[in-house]
Amino acid sequence: MNVYYHRGHGRSSLARLTVRRGPAAAAVDVGSTSVHLLVARVDGHVLEPRVDDSVLLGLDGQIDAVGHLGATIRARLVAVLLDDATRARALGADPVVFVATEPLRRAADAARVVAEVERASGVPLHVLSQTEEACLTLVGVTGGRPIVGRLSVVDIGGGSTEIVTAAPGRAVEVRGLPIGAARLAAEILHADPPRPEELAELRGAARGRLADVPALDPGEIVAVGGTASNLLKIVAGGAADRTLTRTRLAEAIEILGADRSIDLAGRYGLREGRARVLPAGAAILEALLERCGVAEISVSEAGIREGVILVASHDPIAWRDRLARLALGWAD
Repeated sequence: MNVYYHRGHGRSSLARLTVRRGPAAAAVDVGSTSVHLLVARVDGHVLEPRVDDSVLLGLDGQIDAVGHLGATIRARLVAVLLDDATRARALGADPVVFVATEPLRRAADAARVVAEVERASGVPLHVLSQTEEACLTLVGVTGGRPIVGRLSVVDIGGGSTEIVTAAPGRAVEVRGLPIGAARLAAEILHADPPRPEELAELRGAARGRLADVPALDPGEIVAVGGTASNLLKIVAGGAADRTLTRTRLAEAIEILGADRSIDLAGRYGLREGRARVLPAGAAILEALLERCGVAEISVSEAGIREGVILVASHDPIAWRDRLARLALGWAD
């Protein structure tokens, strides 16, 4: 595995940015389950985090239920984003970029959310397409360095799973799978801890929904996001080598089925809501490895927020217009 995929493990500053604005930059990602703020200093292709935290909102569940956020949840989201912008600016972050992914792509009141956020904070909220989301995640993993071999990045979200594959001289390939950890858990897991038959159904459902996915040629494969990083906390040796194997994923599902989510959260340093849906995330990742015919996957802490900071610092005016090209990396 190439160690440059893991934040803080051997990255070197290969170049200096053409554009330097503030002493730091900030990205906020409005995702299916949480709103996540990252403030970091940018030095070439390297980020030095200053703030990295999140607020759990569970937007995906609301949209699944009624198709829109509604006034109450919109107000809460606006308040969270206003607070994030204030904190980021206090640290000298410039630019500050807000992005939203799967939940706002589906929300009937997304345009209203965008208008209310910008009016309150002065920061535009970019509702990303699936391809834009995947490209930014790819940049986060590679640090914006040029792609030198076939690489696939997998992000298991609450409502969907994204796979982006890149290779030198080729356009980025993006595949979205309509299966996510929160949604699958809500469908199948009713007991806490899950009953053995629920876990068996969960794994069968994950395999079944990936069975029709065309054969994948992933090359080197890297997982990002909360599902993968939290699974590393549970399995023996995961934190040391940052790798998930099929054996470790089976072990994780067994552990997650043995105790209540509140107990697992305290034992492994998880949020209770995350512990509740993590068996579904592990089942999806296990099925994906089987479908790809690979035995293991490395895990990167970097992802969409790092990608946003890197591209917006590199090209603060036209980063979104140039994203397809920037996803393949740059050398300043």
